[in-house]
Amino acid sequence: MVSTQVSDVRVERRRDRAVADTPAPRLSWTISTTISGWNQTAAEVRLDEEQVVRLEGDQSVFVDWPFPPLAPHSRHVLEVRVFGPDGDVSSWSSPVEMQSGFLADGAWQAQFIELGNHTRQAQPGLLRTEVQIAKEVRAATLYATAHGLYQVSINGSDVDDSVLKPGWTSYQYRLEHEATDVTAMLTTGGNALGIRLAGGWFTEEYGFHGQARRVYGDQPAAAAQIHIAYTDGTEDLITTGAHWRGAALGKVERSGIYQGERIDARRALPGWDEPGFEDSDWSAVAVREVATVPEAAVAEPVRRTQELPVREVITTPAGRTVLDFGQNLVGWLRLRVRGPRGQEIVVRHAEVLEHGELGVRPLRHARATDEFVLSGGEDLFEPEFTFHGFRYAEIDGWPGECDPAAVTAVVVGSDMRRTGWFECSEPMVNRLHENVVWGMRGNFLSIPTDCPQRDERMGWTGDIQVFSPTAATLFDADAFLAAWLKDVAAEQAAAGGVCGFVVPQVLPDGDQPAAAWGDAATVVPTVLFERFADRRALADQYPSMRAWVDVLLELAGEEKLWEGMFQYGDWLDPDAPADRPGAAKVDSDIVASAHLVRSTRLVARAAAELGHDQDADRYGALAEEARGAWVRAYTTSEGRIVSDAQTAYAMAIAYELVDAELRTVMGHRLAQLVRESGYRMGTGFVGTPIIADALTTTGHPEVAGALLLQTDVPSWLYAVTMGATTIWERWDSMLPDGTINPGEMTSFNHYAFGAVADWLYRRLAGLGPDTPGYQRLRIAPVPISGLSSANARHETPYGPAEAGWQASDGQIRIHAVLPPNTTAVVELPGEDIIQVGSGRHEWSIPDRRAQEAPQ
Repeated sequence: MVSTQVSDVRVERRRDRAVADTPAPRLSWTISTTISGWNQTAAEVRLDEEQVVRLEGDQSVFVDWPFPPLAPHSRHVLEVRVFGPDGDVSSWSSPVEMQSGFLADGAWQAQFIELGNHTRQAQPGLLRTEVQIAKEVRAATLYATAHGLYQVSINGSDVDDSVLKPGWTSYQYRLEHEATDVTAMLTTGGNALGIRLAGGWFTEEYGFHGQARRVYGDQPAAAAQIHIAYTDGTEDLITTGAHWRGAALGKVERSGIYQGERIDARRALPGWDEPGFEDSDWSAVAVREVATVPEAAVAEPVRRTQELPVREVITTPAGRTVLDFGQNLVGWLRLRVRGPRGQEIVVRHAEVLEHGELGVRPLRHARATDEFVLSGGEDLFEPEFTFHGFRYAEIDGWPGECDPAAVTAVVVGSDMRRTGWFECSEPMVNRLHENVVWGMRGNFLSIPTDCPQRDERMGWTGDIQVFSPTAATLFDADAFLAAWLKDVAAEQAAAGGVCGFVVPQVLPDGDQPAAAWGDAATVVPTVLFERFADRRALADQYPSMRAWVDVLLELAGEEKLWEGMFQYGDWLDPDAPADRPGAAKVDSDIVASAHLVRSTRLVARAAAELGHDQDADRYGALAEEARGAWVRAYTTSEGRIVSDAQTAYAMAIAYELVDAELRTVMGHRLAQLVRESGYRMGTGFVGTPIIADALTTTGHPEVAGALLLQTDVPSWLYAVTMGATTIWERWDSMLPDGTINPGEMTSFNHYAFGAVADWLYRRLAGLGPDTPGYQRLRIAPVPISGLSSANARHETPYGPAEAGWQASDGQIRIHAVLPPNTTAVVELPGEDIIQVGSGRHEWSIPDRRAQEAPQ
């Protein structure tokens, strides 16, 4: 029996709940059907079982809101059904209960409150009040935020399972509030509201070489309001204010992002957030004036997403007890322990062991240590306002012998939906892919960080610029990155258009322009449009994109060359000395001027997409001028580049800086350089994400394959042979003898070099987008020698897609699965390009790889 169903209805970008952060949220849905080649001809959207709007056409991703604007605090039921090409119609989708998460202008009334009795800087503490509710509650929504980190409890229970709320934004420009349904938590009569509070990112000290400083403030503060709608039609508002009480009490005695947390179970206050608790010895809170009005949160919050048991208990050469969890992760430990009152357990975290002992040197000034003081009974310890990057945890002070069953690693991160899976016939490549997944899982924590363990953990723009296509494949990162881009735009507005080194910007010199770093302002919005069809992200960020390029054009001057200024360049070129990570083989001016061309083109394309025709013409012409200048300044007519290095040729090819004929010539030279290197990497942050594509598109897929499968250092698989479970910052973060790289800067969880995973999906397995949001896919596998199969699955905005190949008996069998309402362009090696509709497809071609093996 033929069956067509609407299987997933989404409101705006978030997948974890149906919440509208705007009065006119966009809608998306996916379709499942048994009919091959099925395309939607129309859809109907029903609101609250009353209003029905018919929408003609095939659009099912980010469909404009078809009803009058939503009101704040409102709750609705949404349903969708679709119509097919033969008049078939689906049933109505399962009802989606949605709520408004935004507030009307002027509706934010809560005051920011902090402890009135600080005993130290960055003082954790508790805030509370009690309220009487005399009527029956129909609906209640909590809106809350903080300068720091917080959790709200009502009548003794936390309002949700989110942690590290509200995350890290550019506090001076932008704050986000949650919108949580607390209807069931309020009772008629007395109610107690509590807030646990710590400094988090707001009070953290940022900086390097012992020069760290506080950027935002010395003390945390929180603000919350509960909007209540009663069954009699009246409304009420409960807010934080001077009437609240606070105390520097509670189990969390000390907390910091970099230093860790001290929890003293003897300080527990049972009932402090329940009605009737005696708080007469608490102090009146202090009210903080805050000009920034919080806005609705855009992205999924940070949550506990996974748990891992102890894999091995290690006794080190020095006699210390170290727990190995078998996976480098981000989060904390949960301990269940019984021991003498006042006994102190100290937990130190690290990513690696060095010669059998905890390798803490890469942490630099981060203490990354948690301390737990026992109550004398059975205690359950779990940090709340810090996080660590670690595989190993050294335990000191455990009463008796440490019981591994009593310790669990809790994985923490922004709760994005996983959307990408890859596997092939080579186990080491599969482990490489999983390392990329784990690296993203750990570093996408509120913001896209560079690393999760040392005294940094910042939103380095260069890292996410190169990694964003991979991020958009592995997880549904649209909401996460769209939220971060709001901070990019805010920081740019304060810095004259410059997109700095890190966002939020907390470094003394971090608002300088640097190629490939600041280009996140143009690249990331483009990726969100290409991979998610998020046109709103492109439109919202267009002023930011244009501002960045205007800065570059001014710096480049009439010659249209960006030269003679500070640059990171091809950061962490493998030939750079350990103490000079920017000393790359390719000249940094060549990198900078190439990115001027690239970003100017992206602005021109965005302008054309958004209908800014004059801008499109202007920036298109400027991009061509800059491209011509780059060619004249840095290349020869024979196709050589002044810096005769892998990254230089990869840029020229991938960014289309030269014409098709020269791209072919440069592809040959790039392949030659890779062969001469023994198929080892010669690229840093800039070249690594694009080198495989550059080789593949110029007719050298086997060279790209040999580069992928290399296991000697520097290579993608070297770290795998050394037991890595995440992507390393340096190609040789750990040397072959087990010694940590001697450079002052190294980490074992840095996702930038993992950007190759995007190539694994698009080219090796052959699954990629051909139009925004995968409405038309591109099935273009590139089988390589050394593998007998490769397969990729991706949850596109239209539904699950799959592509892959398997070689046997002189043939390569290729398959693809396309979701309903999509088509695909199919480009098979040695075959004519064809187009197919949704459903499952299979092809077989001769296996020509043996004659194409690299020399």
